[in-house]
Amino acid sequence: MERLVFVGPGRVGLALGYALVQADAVASLVYQGRRPDPPSHPLFHQGIAEYRYGLERPEEGTTALILTVPDRVLPEIAVAMAGRGEAPSGCPVLHTSGVQGAEPLEPLNRVGYRAGTLHPLQAIAHPVTGAERLMGSTFAISGEREALAVVRRLVSLLGGRSIAVPTHRRPLYHAAAVLGSNYLVVLLSRAIRLLEDTGTGHHEAVQAMVSLAQGSLANVEELGLEVALTGPVVRGDVETVDLHLRTLEGVDARFYAAMGLLALEQARDDLPADVVAALDELFQRYA
Repeated sequence: MERLVFVGPGRVGLALGYALVQADAVASLVYQGRRPDPPSHPLFHQGIAEYRYGLERPEEGTTALILTVPDRVLPEIAVAMAGRGEAPSGCPVLHTSGVQGAEPLEPLNRVGYRAGTLHPLQAIAHPVTGAERLMGSTFAISGEREALAVVRRLVSLLGGRSIAVPTHRRPLYHAAAVLGSNYLVVLLSRAIRLLEDTGTGHHEAVQAMVSLAQGSLANVEELGLEVALTGPVVRGDVETVDLHLRTLEGVDARFYAAMGLLALEQARDDLPADVVAALDELFQRYA
């Protein structure tokens, strides 16, 4: 059973701790934060976790110290915690940043903590429901051998999968995560707004577009990227694409054209050369 100390009771830290509790993997759970009172969360309401104001050296027997703080304060938190004394025996320090390697943890490394990273490749929008999202998710991991052993154990307890991402590739990995998650929300928000402009109510537009997106994601999972791509570009329907671009305005037309160029790149091998040329000319005109 794990004995965990989290520094930073935000969405990710609370969701990760709650997920491990639901996996029946935790013997003790402590959160340390910069506010006098704990945040509102079942972990504290139900007496599952203990909250401590400020930074303290983890007690002996702690199986992992996990820093779930914003990237910008990670170095200063590492320095401050290192100032609290040497690492408890066998206790690694992990952070959950997607873009950073183990370098910000160097001050803690110098006082005996083995360093590692554990980034959930998941959209954690809420500290309670986020726990469900984490179960079975993929995690990007890196670090020293002793830390990696703990990281892999935590991922296994959550029924998850791990991918090893070297430090110099972390920015590329994180950019991929932003495209596949954050910008997907941005894309849906644009699509929902356009549907609302047809006279559709907001609630109906959200339901319609979420269902459409879920269908596309299911097709990717079941059929693969090549088969999952549908629509006028794949069909070589130049007239429909032209009508779309003449209907849209400003940033919407530019965005549609930019995405169309990428779709055309994916579909060009299955289209006649003259159709590819016509679509390319259309998209270039608006991009």
